[in-house]
Amino acid sequence: MLRILYTILRNVFHLYMIPLMRYVGKHPEKYTEEKRYRLVRRLSRLVTRAGHIHTRYYGLENIPKGGNYILCANHQGKFDALAIVNGHERPCSLVMDYERSQMYVVNEIMTLLQGKRLKRNDVRQAMTIIMEMAEELKSGKKFIIFPEGGYRLEKENHLYPFKPGCFKSVQKAHSQIVPVVIIDSYKAYKYNSLRRVYNEVYFLKPISYNEISGLKTQDIAQLVQARIGEKILEVTDIKEDELFIRLDSNTVLI
Repeated sequence: MLRILYTILRNVFHLYMIPLMRYVGKHPEKYTEEKRYRLVRRLSRLVTRAGHIHTRYYGLENIPKGGNYILCANHQGKFDALAIVNGHERPCSLVMDYERSQMYVVNEIMTLLQGKRLKRNDVRQAMTIIMEMAEELKSGKKFIIFPEGGYRLEKENHLYPFKPGCFKSVQKAHSQIVPVVIIDSYKAYKYNSLRRVYNEVYFLKPISYNEISGLKTQDIAQLVQARIGEKILEVTDIKEDELFIRLDSNTVLI
């Protein structure tokens, strides 16, 4: 919370961006996807600098130069999406929990990116979102997804099970998957401190549709999670038998 308040105070002269983002978001016919995305990246960079957050990027050459794809990342905290956006130059959108997407500033970002707001436990709405994503992927749009479905403060660099439903749109759109590994992002807002924090984002080699063609969504989820897990084990001191955290049915994620 301290870092968030400090970030707001340091950006007090940039608060005009909020009504600007609202206006641009309400008039997508006047502004291209590229211009809207640049506005989000501008805000993201302001937040990053003011919050003393430093991100190192690896594997940028693995991001496809063309075609449709989904950026599939592990989830650690509030900074995850911004960390990816800062390192991804071409416009992309975001899939997010409906309730959290209504938060101040987050709502403006989601509107600018024309993101998908997913209602938990609403199967019918989820299927509608999947079909919409599939059609937009076919037209070349890119999405960021977090298939763990959320996080808890004690999660840190560990992994929760990936939800298979996240990959149905990939099947329908014959899309590529770019696994994205986020390391130490949780440090940005977990601790009540203003010390510099460092995190890392790894863009792994894409998984082509040919590699997953014929697989069930459960198998795709396990494949992507395994790729992400391998990189986490490689760059952290987490032991293999401690990497995955099982959740019971009563666990509520943020």
